Amino acid sequence: MSEESLPTDALPEYAERVLEVAESIPSGHVMTYGDVAEWLEEGGPRQVGRVMALYGGAVPWWRVVRADGALLPGHELDALGHYRDEGTPLKEASRASEGHLPRIDMRRARWDGGERAQGHT
Repeated sequence: MSEESLPTDALPEYAERVLEVAESIPSGHVMTYGDVAEWLEEGGPRQVGRVMALYGGAVPWWRVVRADGALLPGHELDALGHYRDEGTPLKEASRASEGHLPRIDMRRARWDGGERAQGHT
């Protein structure tokens, strides 16, 4: 059986864990790729990004973001629509950066895992 013919529900265990974290992020909040890796105590930002790129379409992918708050290249408008619908805090583009898209206000939007984080060791 080739890799292409594997059932779509046969995700690697790490990918399942990353996607579970993405699904747990409340509406209007975000976690960085590094936050997710730290939460899982496994992998790093690049590994989380790879999982999100390959499998993230079935979860709220827009809630896992770059640490600088920049919108995901190629998906900016889709993500921006979700952020506005959910009330995610944004930093509007300055006048000097006319035509540029806003960034996520990481100070206000970043989620630390809430109650789950308190029980996490």
